[in-house]
Amino acid sequence: MFVGDSVQRGMFDSMVCLVQSVIPEGKKSLKRVPPRKIFRAEEYNASIEYYWAPFLVESISDHATNHTVLKRLVRLDSISNHSKQWEGVDILVFESYVWWMHKPTINATYGNLKNVQEYNVTKAYRIAMETWANWIETSINTHDQKVFFMTMSPTHLWNWEWKTGDGGNCFGESQPIQGPYWGTGSNLDIMGIVKDVLGRLRVNVRVLNITQLSEYRKDGHASIYGERKGKLLTKEQRSDPKNFADCIHWCLPGVPDMWNEILYAVLLQDYRKF
Repeated sequence: MFVGDSVQRGMFDSMVCLVQSVIPEGKKSLKRVPPRKIFRAEEYNASIEYYWAPFLVESISDHATNHTVLKRLVRLDSISNHSKQWEGVDILVFESYVWWMHKPTINATYGNLKNVQEYNVTKAYRIAMETWANWIETSINTHDQKVFFMTMSPTHLWNWEWKTGDGGNCFGESQPIQGPYWGTGSNLDIMGIVKDVLGRLRVNVRVLNITQLSEYRKDGHASIYGERKGKLLTKEQRSDPKNFADCIHWCLPGVPDMWNEILYAVLLQDYRKF
């Protein structure tokens, strides 16, 4: 099960595309049961699933198809509504980043739901990660379950970061960035929090560190060929890439396939140890 935001949904879509091609027609199915998407390989009695939880902890944005984007309110100490859907899953792949980075601060509660406070994003992220980590420690059966955490997916929103910019973004880019590069969209403080929280866990959670290798791929985003609110861009929107190009999500086939190749390699390595 892939758990996270729409970037993580792209990783789920990628894995389904990679797997479904070798499964005969009539022996596979895909259905949407919000907040989940479920792909089943019938003859293997196996499923690949996606679960929408953009902050991992609970929030007012938890409805999979009708969630608020501009207004965000997170319950930093509450996770049970989500976590009951994760119980007993053989392989869990978590990710949460881009929804935190809308502004430097975020409204959140801790304890009393009526006591809404404005938190620095990095402080709120740490508290949420600790809530998630507490669930991991008390609920994961290490003999039967494997847990992964994927690091942040880079964005390429401003082309001045890799060239003499003209106020543009990833639109029209056709080659990866050459040479050392780390974009301003990837927050090192958040990376440090992930490292610290996972490092203190007694349960083995393996990190899928996809950030640096994806930083170079300014050419890999959906750009004007993506969706907004479930619909393809109109001709007028496509003609305005400065405002409508999607430089957060990725094309498929594309970069998320590479993430899944890494995940598959780790799982295959585990299998060969038996």
